[in-house]
Amino acid sequence: GELGRLAAGSVVCKQGATVVYSTACGDLWDKKEETVEDFVPLSVHYQERSSAAGRTPGGYIKRDGRPSDDEVLVSRIIDRTLRPLFPPGFCREVQILSWVMSYDKAVNTDPLAVFSSAAALVASPIPYEKTISGVCVGMDDKGNYVINPSREVLAESRLNLFVSGTEDSVMMIEGAADFLTEEEMEGAIAAGMEVIAMQCKGIRMFADAALKARGVEPKLHLVRKVDDSLYEDMYNRFGPDMDKGIRTGSRLKNEVYSAFDVVEKKVKEHYLAAPKEEQAPGFDIDVKTSFKRMASEKMREMAVAEDLRVDGRTTREVRPIEISAGYLPAECVHGSAVFTRGETQSLATVTLGDKGSRQRTETLDGEQSKRFYLQYIFPPSSVGECGRVGTPGRREIGHGNLAERGLRPVIPSEADFAYNIRVESLITESCGSSSMASVCSGTLAMMDAGVPLLRPVAGVAMGLLLPYDQKQGGGADQDDQAVILTDILGLEDGLGTMDFKVTGDAKGITAFQLDIKCEGLSLGLLKRALEQAKEGRLHILYHMLKAKPKHSDTLSPSVPKMLTLKVPQSAIGKIIGPGGAMIRSLIEDFGLINMDIEEGGTEGVVVITSL
Repeated sequence: GELGRLAAGSVVCKQGATVVYSTACGDLWDKKEETVEDFVPLSVHYQERSSAAGRTPGGYIKRDGRPSDDEVLVSRIIDRTLRPLFPPGFCREVQILSWVMSYDKAVNTDPLAVFSSAAALVASPIPYEKTISGVCVGMDDKGNYVINPSREVLAESRLNLFVSGTEDSVMMIEGAADFLTEEEMEGAIAAGMEVIAMQCKGIRMFADAALKARGVEPKLHLVRKVDDSLYEDMYNRFGPDMDKGIRTGSRLKNEVYSAFDVVEKKVKEHYLAAPKEEQAPGFDIDVKTSFKRMASEKMREMAVAEDLRVDGRTTREVRPIEISAGYLPAECVHGSAVFTRGETQSLATVTLGDKGSRQRTETLDGEQSKRFYLQYIFPPSSVGECGRVGTPGRREIGHGNLAERGLRPVIPSEADFAYNIRVESLITESCGSSSMASVCSGTLAMMDAGVPLLRPVAGVAMGLLLPYDQKQGGGADQDDQAVILTDILGLEDGLGTMDFKVTGDAKGITAFQLDIKCEGLSLGLLKRALEQAKEGRLHILYHMLKAKPKHSDTLSPSVPKMLTLKVPQSAIGKIIGPGGAMIRSLIEDFGLINMDIEEGGTEGVVVITSL
């Protein structure tokens, strides 16, 4: 290699004039005292360096600093793609770093970052045997799928899909669409997987050659082998207790978890009675993972045999829905709504403003602004806990982005509705899929604020229960054994295999996100999930329209008033004044919120904003 020769694995990936450099490092010291965990301490960091586009960062320091939201979202895509394929029993620290070193606008860097990160990992001694890759799929004007279009092309495309997977299975999907049908979405995923299969073969050939040239092999001895006999003994001994624990039929989170805790306490008292120093290393972790496996399998067996879930619902049933539009006083708040689905609740507020309230960001493509944006807030109180409060974490950024993408296709054009639209979703209760609750509450709050949405949309989260052997890529066909769940609980998310969120209406899909905890899903299984998701979101949309059939006819009295005037180009300088003195004086003297001036041709446009 030319760069990063001290890293466990390093790759420089080039396409056109775009260059992405990725490294993989791990705690691979053989003599280290083993610390056993039930997860992989994986961290992923993706950075778009300003110098890659010949730019200098703004601010006083003039240095690339904290990651932007877009960089966080790409880091999440890499993480969510790689994490499920680490072998069970491996719990050493692993870090993936990826930098955009040179940026060509004709090349989208996101697929290159996933590709190079996966190549660096597989070509290293870190025990990671599966090859994965990812592609971006767009759609042209004729409805043809386009693989890895530029960001500029994607901005105008009806589809912006990122799909990653192995040679034969889907690992993750993320993206947005302008009301594509389920069939069109399935076709896009299939088109992406064809390219991914070829790329995975290429990565495997590269990794084998790199490992051979370096004289190293994956350190498979660092993967701790788990004895399945513990699970088998636990299943036989405590299976009847687990059968009772999953049959509370309660819709209350605390009661469901309490029933599980009773069984878990019995399990621990039996297997962990001996002092810790007398137990085999990691035995307590094996007990914990075996208990989760038993609970998941018992939930699946009950769903298959009786079409029943832990809270008494059927597999296709949505929790009870309650809606309150206009929840907050209109004399202060421009629009608001509370959406409650079971014990998941979102309070959304809408703030309307002029161009001065747009969200601005610096990217490799230059400064960009958004007229509509959604901000998602998840306080620890929403799950009844104490915790950190402050700047949004990666999870909040990811969930907010998904909800924003789900709502963006229904936002009216600036010509039809001149206001900037800011939506805040405060999660007040959480027991499964708060991001989809944000889509629903955001829709209702904008309708309450008088925003003439093109059409209302809703969202739902789908889950999956699979036998353990199929999670590891073995056993019979997934489609025969899988149980798909509509509107999953937090418990079903934690013990299940899939979290698949879909937003849209009866005619199509606006956003989607898939995360899994197995070695991939078949296209047939995803097709079933999409069809069942449509049924669920239409049920939710029915209740939303029952509570708020159409948008409010008038704006809140607290919404700023906007007046647009056309003036001769020659008058603009007089309005602004020397150094902006005149325009500042006008704003101050007349108590205005803002005056915005746009120049163009022989006329200029002045937008005056005031209360």
